Amino acid sequence: MATIRVPDEVPSAAQDSETLNQAFRGWGTDEKAIIRVLGKRNESQRKRIRETYREIYGKDLIDVLTSELSGDFMKAVVLWTYVPAERDARLANNVLNGKKKSIEKLKIIVEISCTTSPNHLIAVRKAYCSLFDLSLEEHIASSVPFPLAKVLVTLATSFRYDKDMADTEVATIEAGMLREAITAKQLDHDHVLYILGTRSIYQLRETFVAYKQSYGNTLDKDVDGCPGDADLKSLLQMVILCIEFPEKHFAKVVRDSIEGFGTDEDSLTRGIVTRAEIDLMKARGEYFNMYNTSMDNAIIGDVSGDYKDFLLTLLGSNI
Repeated sequence: MATIRVPDEVPSAAQDSETLNQAFRGWGTDEKAIIRVLGKRNESQRKRIRETYREIYGKDLIDVLTSELSGDFMKAVVLWTYVPAERDARLANNVLNGKKKSIEKLKIIVEISCTTSPNHLIAVRKAYCSLFDLSLEEHIASSVPFPLAKVLVTLATSFRYDKDMADTEVATIEAGMLREAITAKQLDHDHVLYILGTRSIYQLRETFVAYKQSYGNTLDKDVDGCPGDADLKSLLQMVILCIEFPEKHFAKVVRDSIEGFGTDEDSLTRGIVTRAEIDLMKARGEYFNMYNTSMDNAIIGDVSGDYKDFLLTLLGSNI
């Protein structure tokens, strides 16, 4: 369930474009006006605003936002203004072009592959080719070490059935195949990748239930206890969590970004911006259940200024 609050009566895209252009004029930028407009518009409305702004003023709204704003506030607003497919393609590209491709960084590709719809994943792959002149899977294969690349390419090229249906007999059989791979200490076995990369989310959740019923432990726990590549185990555990409980995964993304020494603003931004129109309401609920405090209060206590106000607006607060 989404958290953004779109007003009952929304100005036209031309009116919103004019409001934004006024916010950019003069000596200073009216950040509050930008938050009021872009922070309270849905995907189709933001897309139309960007198109209309270019038609009226001859400039790409993204370029203007980048030049007029700064810091984490700018990054969050720009990320939000992109259509979701372009946003995710750019997030993935930033990771794959980075020098360090840690599991923490690669989780972005897992999120795109395992917590969005099949049609969205196709749209991301198309956007990636258009923007960067190579495919997402090519870039993964050429820049991520084996066997992590093998897993990520499998996930990124999947097209899952998206209806709420599951076959319990298949679930039991494939739970057994996963168990065999774990027992054989072959977490990158073709059977594992075939199951995780082709089955629907609903079928996989049924398989995870069958695994626990048959073998006593959760699949996540047995993967963790399997000897072998630590990064591969971490990646597979992330895949399992994203498939089984995406809202818990994103609650953890937000928590991890603000815990400890310093704030990981990029992760915090991603956790809020990419889910605000999908399931952030559920992630907020899980955050409270897991950490006994509200996501809103955690953000208020950790960041400040226009960046804080923008994130809270996406969470549905009235700023």
